[in-house]
Amino acid sequence: MFYVYIIKSVVHQITYKGITQNPEKRLSGHNANLSRYTAHKGPWSLIYLKGFATKTAAIIEEKRIKKLNKLSIDKLVNSSENIIK
Repeated sequence: MFYVYIIKSVVHQITYKGITQNPEKRLSGHNANLSRYTAHKGPWSLIYLKGFATKTAAIIEEKRIKKLNKLSIDKLVNSSENIIK
């Protein structure tokens, strides 16, 4: 299973979108400053998660959500497709 996720910086109020097979481990990596883009911008909180059967489907969705504006991201986070709820 592949997951598309959105994390939000508690301090800087910015979001990061990505894909992973292990959301908990990936979030820990972001909070441990192991990702160049998210390093020293945390702490990070997982706000959106959606599962996909294939990596290709997850990549297509990741590309789509990276184009969304803040209002659309907020709607996505509050939608029924977010499995974090």
